[in-house]
Amino acid sequence: MINIERDKVKKILLIKLRGIGDVVLSTTTFENLKNSFPNAEIDFLTEKPSYDFLNNLHFINKVILFNRKSTWARFKQLFEIRSKKYDFIIDFFSNPATALVTFFSGAKYKAGYPYKGRTYAYNIFGPEERDKYHAGELHLKFLEKIGLEVTSNNLHFGIDESSQKFAEDFFNKTFDKNDLVCGISPSGGWESKKCDPVKFAEIADECVKRFNAKILILWGPGDKKEAVEIKNLMKHESIFAPDSSIIQMAALLKKCSFVIANDSGPMHISTAVGTPVLSLHGPTNPRLQGPYGSKHEWLRLDELECIECNLLTCPRNHECFMDLDVNLVMQKVQLLLDKNSIAV
Repeated sequence: MINIERDKVKKILLIKLRGIGDVVLSTTTFENLKNSFPNAEIDFLTEKPSYDFLNNLHFINKVILFNRKSTWARFKQLFEIRSKKYDFIIDFFSNPATALVTFFSGAKYKAGYPYKGRTYAYNIFGPEERDKYHAGELHLKFLEKIGLEVTSNNLHFGIDESSQKFAEDFFNKTFDKNDLVCGISPSGGWESKKCDPVKFAEIADECVKRFNAKILILWGPGDKKEAVEIKNLMKHESIFAPDSSIIQMAALLKKCSFVIANDSGPMHISTAVGTPVLSLHGPTNPRLQGPYGSKHEWLRLDELECIECNLLTCPRNHECFMDLDVNLVMQKVQLLLDKNSIAV
């Protein structure tokens, strides 16, 4: 393995594309990279959903949006990145497009995963056993594999002051100081990852009944329909979150006592802002993609033959969620409250 001359590394580019949850899980590396390269500027190449939260983090010097507009635009961006003269590229994504960016960067140190057909782009390689670790842990294993020390496993999510005030003002006028506020997030990305509103309403009602919780239903642009259904199906009163940006939603999630969510961006955001989460899983593996950290819990029907199918849409009427025993969900909620010393 190439020995990295750390004192000569002044400019670093990190690469991670896809959804905001995927990018949030890469933030475990930020403190460690700053410790290893205290005098280096760190830029981040990503996609639009993650731009704002990364831009709010002091670890990151500049956020660059990956250009998907056209072949010419992407070709032009290759030269723009090369002109920045990065010393070190760490490609946490390592798909064909980002491998090409890394290869043409001109950086002395180019790190990525050793995927077939992409090893040409890198001279330093991360771990091969990707399915062995949780995604948050995998990024740390990557750093260790390339010879960097890991002393922190913290997630990070940048929330600006105005978004914090937005959440504080909303909570102050909506809830009492000692209320137990349960955030319900129906977001899911894939259709198959979304717990049916009928089941979510049952779960929310039981949280009110057993724990006297106040229910806050959170939603994004693609979740409003499910969020409205949950509210309408509930027997108890609930609060519908105001229209908000992703950063404002993060601030709302941070104010919640705990959150129940699907495998989704808001679930990972909740973990990053320190709110205890119970995540519900069907097609995905919570050991690899569940909430990161010991303060959280997850639940899935392991006995179901189609569990962890990884299908984008469900051909079996969402059995993995509809067959969930609400009593079992409440046991997990109680465990979540107990382990985080949350009084009821």
